Amino acid sequence: MRALRRIWHFTKVMASAKRNRTDLWGWLIRRPMLLLATVFYEFALIFSNRLDPKYKELAELKAAGLINCEYCLDIGSALAHHGGLTEQQIRDLPKYKTSDAYTDLEKLVIGFAEAMTVTPAADLEELRTALSEHFTRGQVAELAGAVAWENQRARINQALGVRPTGIADGMVCAIPER
Repeated sequence: MRALRRIWHFTKVMASAKRNRTDLWGWLIRRPMLLLATVFYEFALIFSNRLDPKYKELAELKAAGLINCEYCLDIGSALAHHGGLTEQQIRDLPKYKTSDAYTDLEKLVIGFAEAMTVTPAADLEELRTALSEHFTRGQVAELAGAVAWENQRARINQALGVRPTGIADGMVCAIPER
């Protein structure tokens, strides 16, 4: 049921795109195997749903903000609204460590995403151990897969010049971070 809800939210969000809808597909259609692999991995992440989607949304938004992918922040902010994140949580991502908007577990998830996204990746063993106190190994693997995929998404979008679509227009949107 959770996977169907996420597919519904994704479909709803994508339908609200106002501009630049085909930027990424215009590139990937030229490489059908890459397009198929992208679609397959997106569905694999949706159907790997033992981890509460809220944690994935937080982690993916943090990674997108650190990489500065405007398209990812646009769609990610809209999905985060549907995923149950508050406006305060979306707004406070750059200062999550000192924000009262997050639980300790949410801060740990965001810290894990941050550590995976910075180059070189830092302090992952300690964070992975701390996450293992709250999540199963499968859930930690799912979180790591979501963050790694967001890194891939954001970097390919930037490399190909994929522009924001206006999906989150009128909503609080996560901002790029330094």
